[in-house]
Amino acid sequence: MKLLHQLNDREIPLCLLFNRVNHLKPISLFFAAISRLGNGVFWYVLMLMLPLIYGWQALQVSLHMALVGLAALLVYKWLKSSTERVRPYSHSDNILQNVAALDQFSFPSGHTLHAVGFSWVLLSYYPEWFVLVVPFTILVALSRVVLGLHYPSDVLMGAFLGAGLAQGSFCLLSCLF
Repeated sequence: MKLLHQLNDREIPLCLLFNRVNHLKPISLFFAAISRLGNGVFWYVLMLMLPLIYGWQALQVSLHMALVGLAALLVYKWLKSSTERVRPYSHSDNILQNVAALDQFSFPSGHTLHAVGFSWVLLSYYPEWFVLVVPFTILVALSRVVLGLHYPSDVLMGAFLGAGLAQGSFCLLSCLF
């Protein structure tokens, strides 16, 4: 716990820098909306739309995304409860938090973990979605720090875990089929 507290102390200046723009109402509303969409709405609608856009063969892609999402949820919940890292707004009174957190702890960023995992799978099948999902994924990750809900290392580890789970799912599929 002492190590996490020291890491929190080191990252707070960067959190404060990102969080400064959260004081501007239009920017705060924008990132709050991005964060809300990144909570699953965007991805679940996309998974439902893929078979309508590409036909029934895209159901496999949607199912693949859903399975990576389920694995990400399990990893995310285990890490949150294992590390119990406090959120930046709990560590520093100078962090403006105007969006409710989904849970108590900070590490890792589940929004980022899922966004990267879903994007990785989707782009492996349909690279033409790059222009939409990559900027959205970056904005989701950025929103978590701007809104004072995560430290930069939470977001980076979420991205690494999401990429690892997605890539691992392809390795697993190639072994099975």
